[in-house]
Amino acid sequence: MDTETQDRHGLTWQVTPDLLGVLNDSGLFEATNPAWEATLGYASSEIENRRFFDFIHPEDVQRTQDAFEAIQQGEPILNFRNRYRHKSGEYRWLSWNCVPERGKFYCSARDVTEAVDDRTALRSSEDEAALREQFIAVLGHDLRNPLAALKSGYALLAKEELSARGQTVIGHGTVTLNRMSRLIDDLMDFARTRLGSGLSLDITSGERLEVAIRGVIQEIRIVNPDVSIQSEILLTDPVPCDVARVSQLLSNLIANAVTHGDISSVISVRAYENADELLLEVENGGDQIEPAAMAKLFEPFVREEIRPSQEGLGLGLFIASQIAQSHGGKLAVNSDPQSTIFTFRMPRE
Repeated sequence: MDTETQDRHGLTWQVTPDLLGVLNDSGLFEATNPAWEATLGYASSEIENRRFFDFIHPEDVQRTQDAFEAIQQGEPILNFRNRYRHKSGEYRWLSWNCVPERGKFYCSARDVTEAVDDRTALRSSEDEAALREQFIAVLGHDLRNPLAALKSGYALLAKEELSARGQTVIGHGTVTLNRMSRLIDDLMDFARTRLGSGLSLDITSGERLEVAIRGVIQEIRIVNPDVSIQSEILLTDPVPCDVARVSQLLSNLIANAVTHGDISSVISVRAYENADELLLEVENGGDQIEPAAMAKLFEPFVREEIRPSQEGLGLGLFIASQIAQSHGGKLAVNSDPQSTIFTFRMPRE
C-alpha cells in the first residue's frame, strides 16, 4: 500500500489488531492493513489486487458469494463468519462487518477461531452427554428386560414337577441370572460415575439398615452354601443413608471375599457404630494382597492385571468405593499374611 493510502487511513489503520480492507465492486482488495500479515501471514502485496474468493474455504464460497451479492445491492454485512486460508495452509475463522460506500466496500474482520473452536467443543460435549444418556438407557432397558423375562421363566419352571436334574439346572441357571443382574448393575453404576452424573442416592433414616445387612449375608450364604460366613451386627440407632446402596457395598465386599479368599476360612462380617461413625468390616483369610495389586484395588477393570482368570469385570470394589465416597465416607483395606480386612467408615450426621 502506498504512502498516500496510509496517510488517508491514519494511525488506527496501522495499529488496530482487526483486519481492515477496501474492496472494489469486483471483489478485489485495493488496500489492506498490517493486521492481515499478523493474523494470516500475508504481506499487503500478497493480498492486494487479488479477489477475496481466492482465500475462502471451499465450503464457505457459496455463502460468501451470497453475502457479497447482498452488499452489492447496498445491504451492509454484519457479523458474517467464514474461513480464510492462512499462508501456512490452515484456515482461520473471521467475523466480518462490511459496508458499501460510493462503489467501494469497507471491511473489518476479527479472528474468532478460538471462540468457534470453543463452541464446537461445547456442542461436541453436549453430543457426548446425550450419547452417555443413551448408553445408560440401553443398559437399563435393552439388557434388563430380556434378563427379567428369563428370570420369570425360570421361576415358573421351578414350580413345575421336575426331575432332580431339572431342579439342579434351574438352581444353577437362577444363580447365573442373578450374577448377570449384578454385572448389569455394576455396568450401570460405572456408566453413571464415569460417563454420567454420578451415583444416585436415596437417603432415608436408615431404620431398615440392620435388616438389609442381614438379608445380604443370608443371600450370599444361600448362593454359596460351602462358604462359612459369621456375622456380628451391633446397630442400636438408625443411621441416615441409602440403605440399598450400603447393602450393595457390603454385598460387593462379601462377594470379593468369597471369590478371592481362602474358601476353607471363615468370612467375618461386622457392623457397628460409635458416636461419630458407622463401620462395616469384612474379613477373610487367604493370601496377602501384594503392594502392586493394592495400589490398583479400587480402580475399574483391573481384575486381569491383579489376578488373571477370575470371574467378573473387576468393578465390584470400584463401585463399593464410589458408594462410600458418595456417602461422605471412605473404604479402606488392610492385608497381611493372616487376613484381609475391608473397612467402610461413614460419618454420622
